[in-house]
Formats: sequence, structure tokens, C-alpha cells
Amino acid sequence: MRDLAGGFGYLLAGQRWVLRHGRWLGFGLLPGLVSLVLYAGALVGLGYGADDLTAWATPFADGWSSPWLGLFRGFLTGLVFCLGLFVAVITFTAVTLLIGQPFYESLSEQVDRSEGGDAPQSGLPLWRELWISARDSLKVLGRVLLYGILLFALGFIPVIGQTVIPAIGFCVSGFFLAEELTAVALQRRRVEFTDRLALLRTRRMLVLGFGVPLVLAFLVPLVAVFLMPGAVAGATLMVRDLTREDEARDEAPEAGAADPKADTDTAAPGGAQAPGQAAAGGFGPPPSAYA
Repeated sequence: MRDLAGGFGYLLAGQRWVLRHGRWLGFGLLPGLVSLVLYAGALVGLGYGADDLTAWATPFADGWSSPWLGLFRGFLTGLVFCLGLFVAVITFTAVTLLIGQPFYESLSEQVDRSEGGDAPQSGLPLWRELWISARDSLKVLGRVLLYGILLFALGFIPVIGQTVIPAIGFCVSGFFLAEELTAVALQRRRVEFTDRLALLRTRRMLVLGFGVPLVLAFLVPLVAVFLMPGAVAGATLMVRDLTREDEARDEAPEAGAADPKADTDTAAPGGAQAPGQAAAGGFGPPPSAYA
């Protein structure tokens, strides 16, 4: 529960950051509005065509009597639309980030600078960054579709399909949505796609605490547009701490392999830490520091 609250704290911290830096919020609305128009048109089209799609996919039910035919196809139509909405929530972020790549990268750099220290840069040309973003987004989309098909099939299970499966779907959506948002800051740090997934899996509950509320918020029209800049800022704050933790874990074996005598020599009398000796971990502020 603490990690879930911490993830939500990063989300709130990102929104506060863009509100304190109003011009970033203003520019961030443009790519989101373009994406919103595209997705609204696609979902309206799906809404009108879902009935025909369901009827085409279930010719065996044509002879069923009322009300079973209507109930069966109505249920399938709802599932088809939910699947489309599920995919839209995930891909909306990818498309918006692709459209607004230069802006969101600058925003992420500014968040890094405002929190102290250097702002890592990939050093790649813009076309190369766009290619990497598009390629990685397709990888995410492939995974989402696989999960979506599996969850769609499990949705036919009585009771579980209408309760547990939708909850799992929101968790899957939240994880991959967080992956898309953290990719902005992690790509600048030259972290590859598979390494990004591995990093996020080390703190699944933290990532879900960040991503699942966003998925729920993105279901409300226009909300996604206004939350996107703050979501990128919050993801950058989370990446800063996750990468510190990852670096600390990598350094821990080296520290453990050091000469035990050296520890006794550097320790202050009474077990106190010697002046200048680094504190173990050095993870930086916990999530609650941003809440």
C-alpha cells in the first residue's frame, strides 16, 4: 500500500510542477488536443460499427430466439468497445508523446534541472529519437494486444469475467501507460526498452500507483489532454528515484566485497559514521517527498 500511495504521490507532484510552471502546461495542451480529435473519431466509428462487427463474427447465433440473441450480441458489443477503449488508453499516450516529442523531452529536461543536478541527454538527432519512440511504442502495443485478447477471452467466464478481469485489465493498462510516460526520461538516459521494463518491474506497485489512476482519469473526455504534461513531469520525478535505487543496488555487491577491515578503520568510535563516509543507499527523497 505504501508503494501504491507513493506512485500516486509522483503523479500529484508532476501536476503541481506544471501548475507552478504554467507555460509548460500551455504548450503541452497542443499535442494532446490533436491526439484527442484523432481518437474521438476512431472511437465514434467503433461505436457505430461494433454491432455489425459482432453480428459478422457470430453468424451461428442468427437463429437464436429473443431475448438470448440480443443479450449475447449486446454483451459482445460491449466487450468489443471496451477492448477498443483499452487499446485507445494505452496508444493515446504513445501517439501524443510521438506528436509532442520535442516538447515533452524539453519538459522532462527542465524537471531534472529544477530538481538539481544535470539533465541527462541522449545526444541523438531528433529523427533517431522519433524512430526509437515509434519502435518501442509498437513493442508496447504488441504486448497490450496480446494481453487484451487474453483478457477478452477470459471475459466470457461468469462472474470473474465481469469483476476480476476488468480489474486486471486496468492494472495492465496502468503498467504500460507508466512505461510509455517514463520512456521520455529513460530514453534520455539511454536506457533500452527491455531494461526499462526490468526497472519498472522491480517496483510494480509503485508503477501501478502511478499508472492506474491515470488510466481511470483518461477515461473521462478531455482529462487526458490536461493531465499529459503533469504526467510526464511526474514520470520524470519517479525515474530520478528509480534510477538512483537501481544504481545503489548495482553498487551494493561491490561495497559488500570490500575489505571488512576497511570498514572498521573508517568507522568512528562508538559505531557512528565517520566524517565524509557516504550513507548507505543514497536513494534520494522517498516518494512522499513529492506528495
